[in-house]
Amino acid sequence: MDLRKLKTLIDLVSESGISELEVNEGEDRVRIVNAGSSAPAGQVVYANPAPAMQAAPAPTAAVPVVAEEPVEAGFVARSPMVGTFYRAANPESANFVNIGDIVKVGQTLCIIEAMKLLNEIESEKDGVIKQILCENGQGVEFDQPLFIIA
Repeated sequence: MDLRKLKTLIDLVSESGISELEVNEGEDRVRIVNAGSSAPAGQVVYANPAPAMQAAPAPTAAVPVVAEEPVEAGFVARSPMVGTFYRAANPESANFVNIGDIVKVGQTLCIIEAMKLLNEIESEKDGVIKQILCENGQGVEFDQPLFIIA
């Protein structure tokens, strides 16, 4: 795979907000992981398949996944899908909820954009928002903690 293609893929990952992209082209395999804003825009792991007779594969670079653990005790509202987390309907709107807000069952907490669809995530419990565990525009994974409601 040529360097221009790799650069294009890295740019795609960093601009789209997705957390990971894997591309297989023939016998070449490229995996690009977006490690977040504290690291470079994307990190590339480029590997060719190992021969069948090789005793042990060489170690490959890995990006540690650090999930912020909930600090507060209470109900953990989790992401029902993979997508992009948004605290408001659009950049000019107020956030759906803030820390300290009282929420009711069925009240919209956030939006998760998945495959160009905006999905409203509703509260499953009554309570007070104690902690917001994601940043606006951050990619989220299935079952990732989003809010602590007590």
